[in-house]
Amino acid sequence: MLDAPLAARLQKEVEGTVLLGAGDRARYATDASIYQVQPLAVVVPKTIADVQAVLALARDGNVPVLPRGGGTSQCGQTVNRAIVLDCTKHLRTILSIDPAARTATVQPGIVLAHLNAALKQHGLFFPVDPSTHLRCTIGGMAANNSCGAKSIRYGLMADNVRAIDAILADGTQHRFGPVADNLGDIPPPIAALIQRLRALGAAEADEIAARFPHQLRRVGGYNIEVLTPRARQEGRENLARLLVGSEGTLAFSAAIELALSPLLPRKMVGICQFPTFRAAMEASRHLVALDPEGVELVDRTMIDLGRGIPIYRKTIDRMLLGEPDSLLLVEFHGYEDGPLLAKMAELDEAMADLGHPGAVVRATDPAFQADIAEVREAGLNIMMSMKGDGKPVSFIEDCAVDLPDLADYTERLNDVFTKHGTKGTWYAHASVGCLHVRPVLNMKDGADVRTMRAVAEECFALVREYKGSHSGEHGDGIVRSEFHESMFGPRIVRAFEAVKDAFDPASLLNPGRVVRPPRMDDRTLFRYPPGYAPDPAFTPVLDWSEQPQSQTGGSRAGLLAAVEMCNNNGTCRKFDAGVMCPSYRITRDEVDLTRGRANTLRLALTGQLGPDAMAGEDVAAAMKLCVSCKACRRECPTGVDMAKMKIEALAARAARHGVGLRDRLVAELPRYARLAALLAPLANLRNRIPMLARLGERVAGLAASRPLPTWRRDWFRDDEADQNGDVLLLADTFNRYFEPENLRAAVRVLRAAGFRPSVATAGGRPLCCGRTYLSAGMVAQARAEAARTLAALAGDRPVVGLEPSCLLTLRDELGSLLPGDASRFLADRSMLIGEFLQRHAPDLALRAIPGKVHVHGHCHQKAFGAFPDALATLRRVPELQVQPIASSCCGMAGAFGYGAETQDASRAMAEAGLLPAVRAAASGDIIVADGISCRHQIADLGGREAVHSIRVIDRALTGRPGR
Repeated sequence: MLDAPLAARLQKEVEGTVLLGAGDRARYATDASIYQVQPLAVVVPKTIADVQAVLALARDGNVPVLPRGGGTSQCGQTVNRAIVLDCTKHLRTILSIDPAARTATVQPGIVLAHLNAALKQHGLFFPVDPSTHLRCTIGGMAANNSCGAKSIRYGLMADNVRAIDAILADGTQHRFGPVADNLGDIPPPIAALIQRLRALGAAEADEIAARFPHQLRRVGGYNIEVLTPRARQEGRENLARLLVGSEGTLAFSAAIELALSPLLPRKMVGICQFPTFRAAMEASRHLVALDPEGVELVDRTMIDLGRGIPIYRKTIDRMLLGEPDSLLLVEFHGYEDGPLLAKMAELDEAMADLGHPGAVVRATDPAFQADIAEVREAGLNIMMSMKGDGKPVSFIEDCAVDLPDLADYTERLNDVFTKHGTKGTWYAHASVGCLHVRPVLNMKDGADVRTMRAVAEECFALVREYKGSHSGEHGDGIVRSEFHESMFGPRIVRAFEAVKDAFDPASLLNPGRVVRPPRMDDRTLFRYPPGYAPDPAFTPVLDWSEQPQSQTGGSRAGLLAAVEMCNNNGTCRKFDAGVMCPSYRITRDEVDLTRGRANTLRLALTGQLGPDAMAGEDVAAAMKLCVSCKACRRECPTGVDMAKMKIEALAARAARHGVGLRDRLVAELPRYARLAALLAPLANLRNRIPMLARLGERVAGLAASRPLPTWRRDWFRDDEADQNGDVLLLADTFNRYFEPENLRAAVRVLRAAGFRPSVATAGGRPLCCGRTYLSAGMVAQARAEAARTLAALAGDRPVVGLEPSCLLTLRDELGSLLPGDASRFLADRSMLIGEFLQRHAPDLALRAIPGKVHVHGHCHQKAFGAFPDALATLRRVPELQVQPIASSCCGMAGAFGYGAETQDASRAMAEAGLLPAVRAAASGDIIVADGISCRHQIADLGGREAVHSIRVIDRALTGRPGR
């Protein structure tokens, strides 16, 4: 890390956040590549002045600086032993939009999707569209010379950047763009720099013409072709183009002027089916002749892995005709349906001419198209969902060749893989001959690391033979910079070095990338260096046997393997996802991101954060704002289940530090709930006497400003249900003692549907799923409660519940607490009331309720795919308009919203989507939320009563007031 004087100066001179701790720095040590390099410090600049201050300090202390966007690099260009500048939190302003000129100027940290959302009202968009568009930043795209699926139409980032307001390493600021012949109006230092660059371009013009691949997808090295006399003669001398693709090694981009394109409002997609991979490759050039926006490959591996991910399964099945080996997604855009339908007919004809009649699935519905786009954009993550140490590794994935050579090149490369005992996964941009290919290798194994290098050398030799480009989209970083000399020749590489030295003579900006790089197989730079292994001193408390590594390393290795499923690609940084990640949405801090938490756990589990790190402060800080929403379990394409992992962290901390009073009060609630309900008038005094509320905050950390749920003396009793019924009703603690009317409504509805609901108990007290204990890290107590519940619910009767967090514990954590067939059988029989009614009560007669209902989905409902059934059940009510609320987590999350130190975060989560929708609802509309936490958050912060969906169904069934 930085020495003490520099660190002190950094904290003094920077207005933004300065992160110096080991855990904070470690969270920035990785990107989506195979590498890990610990930064010296991390700065989250608030202003451009902060950036200037950091550069000044770097000059004085001879310390490198690395500007960073979303940290999703595949090649290692966003990790370095440097001061990392995270531009994504504050430097994300749209500085100007000029619709007439079709330009926009933005700060580097703005996310592409957010920019395009702002441009949509002007009928414009920025057309460079990487698959990471929902989280990648414009600054990162410029640094990387990003491309995307539509590059055949719109070109690369370098083709769409007009100018860059840059800050050089020496502090000089200049707007780099088209260069006038007369340099007299340019400041002398910049004029001298331009003259030096022009001289280099003139000297190397012939070598550039001879050695640079004539490929659209050439992003390797620096774009020095813009420095040649020919470029100047043709009006192409734009020094912004030189900065684009420079990976932060030449300058910091303070503002970027972009060229915009008209937004084509209509789209159609043809999904072409092929019996073999080679047939798809041979067809690519013929389909490109139809002038599509893009042609994207989906191979058999991606089809099979995608089917294994619940959120993609239905979409992929809908995309297929039979069992094809490969798909090509051919996309057309336009203003009217007629011409697009004509294009689709041409596509059908072209496929028939190629010997594949009737082999096109048409996607004309926008919703289906959006689902297809989501699958395509998740290609990398779908590939990385492969379990085990062997993963598709990114190191040759961006090679590009001419379309006529594509089939032969890919076949020969597959032969290389076979020769080395591996196989490759393929996807992406068939339209431009740039396929993302990733051999499956184990980066923990020295032999596979040697195989990686051998495959890279043989692959790049093939690319040179076909006069292709070895770096076609994802840049150079650590993994490809080393190979520039073999691709371009030593003279061009010396020219690259001369450009670096002209801009940054002290090599302060991201050194060792593009020029003078380390070896790509230097294992000291790897995420999994030699000696990497789980800490033998830590033993997990849950079962992790679903991970393959656990067969050789036990539960310890299984937990680590689960954590390692995070590939750092940053899907959790999206803001339009269903729920993930609610804490990051309100803080924009890496520590509060699923990725940040996974990296923290990985480092803790492997001893890189010191001894007993799972119980330490770094892990506690990472988990502080995790609300265990389980969204990552479903929405993370690689299935990182942070809610389950958090239990391990809580248990480790509880074992070392004990359990605090507040956590114990929450954990033990099911045990003392009956007594509290008996003494309801006394138990509820806290909400009526401010002094008691303040005392509760001081003693137990329960926020005095938040009312607690009201205990009910008329709680739900087991004899209100039937004896020995055919359905078991899970009468959870919360609905039983706080809102018993929900359970009574459920009994009436189930009886009306022809069932006899019973309530199971054990040992003379109600059942408990164990969730409250898990939330405090008290796993032994949770396991005891789970065992009692498992025994009481034995048999084959369906188990129906109202509270998502309780019922779905039987489908999730129960199997980790008590692995075995009994838990799996109970999980299969356990359903939320909406799910049960949809599957088993199709003839339930309901009366009309004219009006509108706004429905907020509980996070766990969404995570387990149960929310659609809740909506479908409500839609069975005649004349009732059902409107789901587009919201992330409500922010209450059990007791999270009641914590004195977390209540502000809780409110912010609610304000992110839920509360504005609640306030916008008409006064006569019904608000529905199936989670008791959600209902209290809506009532406390939104001023509206929310009801469980079963009460709406009960009202439609019986005519009783349902709200």
